[in-house]
This record gives sequence, C-alpha cells and structure tokens, in this order.
Amino acid sequence: MTTSAGGIRRDEILREIGIGVRWRLRAAAPDAADPVPQAAANSAVAAAPAVSRARPGLPPGPGWDELKAQVASCTACGLHAKRNKTVFGVGDEQADWLFVGEGPGADEDAQGEPFVGQAGKLLDNMLAAIGLRRGENVYIANIVKCRPPGNRNPAPEEAQACSPYLQRQIELIRPKLIVALGKVAAVNLLGREASIAALRGQVHEYRGIPLVVTYHPAYLLRTLNDKAKAWQDLCFAVDTLRGLQAAAQTGAG
Repeated sequence: MTTSAGGIRRDEILREIGIGVRWRLRAAAPDAADPVPQAAANSAVAAAPAVSRARPGLPPGPGWDELKAQVASCTACGLHAKRNKTVFGVGDEQADWLFVGEGPGADEDAQGEPFVGQAGKLLDNMLAAIGLRRGENVYIANIVKCRPPGNRNPAPEEAQACSPYLQRQIELIRPKLIVALGKVAAVNLLGREASIAALRGQVHEYRGIPLVVTYHPAYLLRTLNDKAKAWQDLCFAVDTLRGLQAAAQTGAG
C-alpha cells in the first residue's frame, strides 16, 4: 500500500506529538452528545477549514501599532519590573484561529515571541497535524504579556491588568474560533473557575466568539498520556469551525 507525501508528513507529526491513533474529522458539525470524533485507524485527517476573512466594523480603540506601543511601555502590574521583553503576540492579524496561552516563559521573555521553546515546538506540530501553520490564518497570544517569575501562573491582578490588551487584540483580529490552551487561559477568558476536564469537549463563548479548551503544550510535555486527549480536542475544534462555516453558508443561501 502506498502513502502520499502529505500522509507521511502527517504521520511523522502525529508520532512526534505522541499520537499513534488517527482520527477521522466529520464533514458536518459535531452532535452535542458526541463531541469527540470517533477513532479510525489509518484515516486521512482533513486540513482545518478556511472561512470567510471578512471582518465587521471595529469598535473604537487603538490600532495594532498603538496597541503594540502601549504593551511595550506598560507598567500596570509588577511583572514589568523584571521582564526582558514584552511578548505581544504573533501571527496573522486577520486570522480565523486564535490560540491563547497563559504567559511567557524564559525563552519567550528573551525573544519577545510566544511559544518559542519546547512547548512552542509542540504547539507548531499540533497546528501542523490539523493543517495549520503559525502565521498563516493563526494568531497566538497569552493572557499576560510579561513573564511571571519562575514561570508561575499569573496572579489574578496581573491577568486583570493585561486583559484590555488581549481584549483589543481579539477585537482587531475578529477570530472565528478561540482555542484556550490550559486552565489559566480558559478560566480568564470564560470568567469562571473550572477544571480542564469539565471544560473540554464543549463549545464555550468569549464575547460572542466560539471558544474551545484544551491542554497547554507545556503540560503535555510533562503528561504524555494526555496528548491523545489534546488530539481529540483539536479534532473537535476543526469540526466546530467547519460547522460554523456550514451554518454561515446555509444562512447566506
């Protein structure tokens, strides 16, 4: 049996992120009672769907250049005191997909870009496994723009101080889907306390934008057994966006 070059590459990516089972993505939106695609060995994984890039009118506020300048000079919380660089975010500024983590680590603080260490490599492989690539229809940001000391979780007041910046990024991007990477991102975006287990496999909402939750790549590096669950979440995210696309086309018709 022959395998296409694309299939070989995806197999390599899935092996690297620790996934040995392939999952089939449904063409239609997932049923609410069955949020996780069914396993199917050796099935091809469809690329993440692209949807209309038209954006509605923006609410008043700073544009990209002004917002970046505001973040670079921010002293709203104590995290600014020991930062090397602010980590604004990176990617397509009209992306359909927005991935939000918790905060910069040491590598990110040094380079000024989110997810550039080992967790970043894993995130890039996770994106590639569903047909996405950093910077192409994908934007990556964090709850806070400065590194918390010792890579601890951001304190509530630190997240609150940074929230206007992330909120404005979301207003400017107008993503079709937000993927919260880890509990810190999920809890801050949703505004309520809950476990990852309780939040996975559901479509939530942030200011009218659909939001799904999965594990943070840094957590997956430490907890290999949950990589399969993260893969389920990615498949669910693709199905969710495909369902939104189908609904929009039906409504337009």
